[in-house]
Amino acid sequence: MVEIPFNRPTLIGKEITYLRDAIRRGQLSGDGYFTSRCNMLITELTGAQKVLLTHSCTAALEMAAILCDLAPGDEVIMPSFTFVSTANAVTLRGATPVFVDIDPDTLNIDPMRVADAITPRTRAIFAVHYAGFPADMDALAKIARAYDCLLVEDAAQALGASYKGRPCGSLGDLAAFSFHETKNVISGEGGALTINRPELNERAEIIREKGTNRSKFFRGQVDKYTWVDIGSSFLPGELIASYLCAQLEMAEMIKIRRLSIFERYMEAFAPLEQAQRVRLPRWSEHSTGNGHMFYLLLRDGADRDAFIAHMRAAGIGTPFHYVPLHSAPAGRRYGRTSGTLSITDRISETLVRLPMFFELGSQAEDVIDRAHAYFDPAGVTAQ
Repeated sequence: MVEIPFNRPTLIGKEITYLRDAIRRGQLSGDGYFTSRCNMLITELTGAQKVLLTHSCTAALEMAAILCDLAPGDEVIMPSFTFVSTANAVTLRGATPVFVDIDPDTLNIDPMRVADAITPRTRAIFAVHYAGFPADMDALAKIARAYDCLLVEDAAQALGASYKGRPCGSLGDLAAFSFHETKNVISGEGGALTINRPELNERAEIIREKGTNRSKFFRGQVDKYTWVDIGSSFLPGELIASYLCAQLEMAEMIKIRRLSIFERYMEAFAPLEQAQRVRLPRWSEHSTGNGHMFYLLLRDGADRDAFIAHMRAAGIGTPFHYVPLHSAPAGRRYGRTSGTLSITDRISETLVRLPMFFELGSQAEDVIDRAHAYFDPAGVTAQ
């Protein structure tokens, strides 16, 4: 039986060497040598004005929510088709997530639905770059400017992706990245906040350092540090940063490898789409992906569940993805829905993800062959 997980964390470069180096340097708490180097590498990859490493993308989103000055009564527009951290960051500030539908092609937040959802209470728009393909950021930025809202990229899946030649992380006022072990570049857990509004830089440092001006103290700008604002412990330790540093150094190679797998999947499953048996990923002509994810959209929920069971029987992990937040118990309690979300509901019911990780290699052919064995009754064969 073939054993192919959906994801497998991989050592790619100098991870072990850098872990040892971090221990040798004698500082395991955050903001040491490797944190600084990660910030620099992420700046190069994203083109952002400022980068702050965090212990998770969730932490970066929570920092973004604080920087948006969210308070009870405020609203933030976001897709329902996203991970819970997007909404939790807003809810923790007492604000209301407003869920809108997604574009049926890209599966990203639909700018027209965003425009319809704007109210005098709207303070921010959280745009998720689903599957590593950027949302329509020009249209969203136009709306944000018109209504004096902040535009935040939930770029958890999008390191290395770009929109009209501009990297994710430089497209919004703020952006949150993930380095969870399921992402392209990993550190087990980890994240980063990028900032493109200089007036937010100082407060972001304070929030990240438990509400203190500790960063200014270490730069010699104050003679002692103290509590000056709200905040929390959003820093990762140096062991996390050292592992991440090695991965960031190989980010381009990782992207190239994953894109090659993505392209092979596209080629292999094209006949199934032509036969109207599945639908393959689609993206805007303005977007360049990073090979983060490959998914299929099947006919209905029963078809999707049968496919997952078929693949599982061969030891191949093919999970579905988000349960829409508007339908979740907490989503109904803390959020509200703007308009119908029929596309979100349909996508959630029919989407399945195929294995995608750096070392997949020739095992991608096993995934393809097993998948085609499920669809063969339709008379379609692999290419």
